[in-house]
This record gives sequence, structure tokens and C-alpha cells, in this order.
Amino acid sequence: MATPKRPLSPFMIGPYYRPQLTSMMSILHRATGVALAVGALVLAAWLVAAAGSPQAYDTFAACLASLPGKVALFGFSACLVYHFLNGIRHLFWDSGRGYDLPTAYASGYAVLALSVVLTAVMWWFALGGVA
Repeated sequence: MATPKRPLSPFMIGPYYRPQLTSMMSILHRATGVALAVGALVLAAWLVAAAGSPQAYDTFAACLASLPGKVALFGFSACLVYHFLNGIRHLFWDSGRGYDLPTAYASGYAVLALSVVLTAVMWWFALGGVA
């Protein structure tokens, strides 16, 4: 039995579909969730090193204090803030609020702006911004 030629639905991102804020934020929410899962493994490794020996902890702390370690910690904290704020946005959607396009875009831009600001404030405090 031959199957008839059916039209194929275009992939969400590609030459047929213009990326929108809501779709990009959905993909970013999933990606930050994966990054947070990897970060949870690093947190578990840090706890194992802390429970192990002072040498293991010192080695792990030195890795996190290096430039690549600080970049990874910054990325993890940015993912954490974004994922948290976008999760709150999704909770509003779960309650049936914020589905209209102007509200969806306004809340999306608010999440992006607050993510940048809160991550910067968190790192300002972490790096000793307060005397």
C-alpha cells in the first residue's frame, strides 16, 4: 500500500519559520534546565570533595577559583536565575493568565531583563561589592 504524499510540517526553527521570543525562551528554558542538571552534578562532586579530605576540597576549590571555574559558576548562576524567573512566568501561564501576545512578550522581556540584573547583583555581592 503506497502512502500518499503529505505536506511536511516545517521545523520550528529554519527557513520557513521566523523565531519568536516565546519559542526562543522555551528552548532556552530547556537548555538552562540541562545546564542546571550538570551543575547539580558539580555541586554533588563539591560535597564529596568536602566530605573527603582537605586536599580534595582544596583541589576542587582551586578549580572553581580559576578563570574557567568562575566562568562556569557565572553561567550556572545565570541559568539558575533565568530558569527560576521563567518558571514563575510559567506558573502564571498554568493559572491561565498572561497568554495574550502583549502580556506574553512583556513578561518575556521582563524575565530577560531581570535575569541580567539579578545575576549581576548576585555576582556583585559575591565578589565583595559590599564593604
